[in-house]
Amino acid sequence: MMTERIKLRRGPGRRVGSGRARRDGNTSNGGGPQGKAYAALDLGTNNCRLLVATPEAGGFRVLDAFSRIVRLGEGLDREGRLTEAAIERTISALRVCATKMAKRRVLRARNVATEACRRAANCAQFLERVRTETGLEVEIISPREEAGLALAGCSPLMVDGFRYGLVFDIGGGSTEIMWVERLDADVSAPARNDVVRPPRLRLIDSVSIPLGVVSLAERHGGDRISDLDYEAMIALFRDPVGAFEARNEICEHVRHGEAQMLGTSGTVTTLAGIHLKLPVYDRKSVDGCFLDFDDIANVIRHLRSLDFAGRAMEPCIGEARADLVIAGCAILDAMCRAWPVGRLRVADRGVREGILFDLMGLGGSCAGVA
Repeated sequence: MMTERIKLRRGPGRRVGSGRARRDGNTSNGGGPQGKAYAALDLGTNNCRLLVATPEAGGFRVLDAFSRIVRLGEGLDREGRLTEAAIERTISALRVCATKMAKRRVLRARNVATEACRRAANCAQFLERVRTETGLEVEIISPREEAGLALAGCSPLMVDGFRYGLVFDIGGGSTEIMWVERLDADVSAPARNDVVRPPRLRLIDSVSIPLGVVSLAERHGGDRISDLDYEAMIALFRDPVGAFEARNEICEHVRHGEAQMLGTSGTVTTLAGIHLKLPVYDRKSVDGCFLDFDDIANVIRHLRSLDFAGRAMEPCIGEARADLVIAGCAILDAMCRAWPVGRLRVADRGVREGILFDLMGLGGSCAGVA
């Protein structure tokens, strides 16, 4: 079993180098009372997400946010390359991000890319186009660092009273799973929807499984999914999840009531929104809420009974993600079957928040991960 202490590499951040952004750190246009605005951009296989924030009271206050489904990894499993259509969609979204950073006069930013860029043969050419056409420097991070940033970002939602935590992030091209120990189980500040100082955690082990909602949906379809195809998606996780369990004996801690489960991804936030019967997605209602495994099973059963058009009518899904949600359900189902914790806490936060903690020097060293 791995028991080393993992420290997040502290990304230096960059003064925003676009011609549309100032280098002097002047944040008079929305920079917040402390005069410094920071930005975190997470370019994934499916989504492009941005947060701009300013330090406040041991955490940060969000000044601006952006999220767009770009499907950068569309066709990557088949072609091994980023398609021109995906590149154009992504650069269009990144232009919006660059404009928002310039408007807020961001002092320091860190822009990261994950699985799609790690795998694409033409990624270097894509990133050069991004630099030329948007002024943004984007770095590719490793699966291990991606997991650490996601963990740091959602760690304020860890619940007191549990020594261990099983944390996962279901992405478009990969799924990150982390097994952590909480070192300050007596933290008194409750988790809130405005970001607070993260707890101290020790990352015991992590695994990045190169399967996500986009890759699975492309293999198995996005309309009606047969029982056979649904179980086939779950089966793809049996070996990597089984190996992770064998290394860490997580089920033993689950049986003794020592472990909690925390999920951060579009899949879990979508299922939470449907369970809560939200007429429109509301982050404040979803972030930090709990789903019992029976609730998860009921929502999955409902979604599997629908075709693409039916899922697209769900207010927390829409057409842009109706073909992906069943693949996400299968991944979540695989983890619930492997580790019967019984209850999941939902996080609408992750890599971007982890980057901001790091850039602002919050939570001590390593952005809250000891």
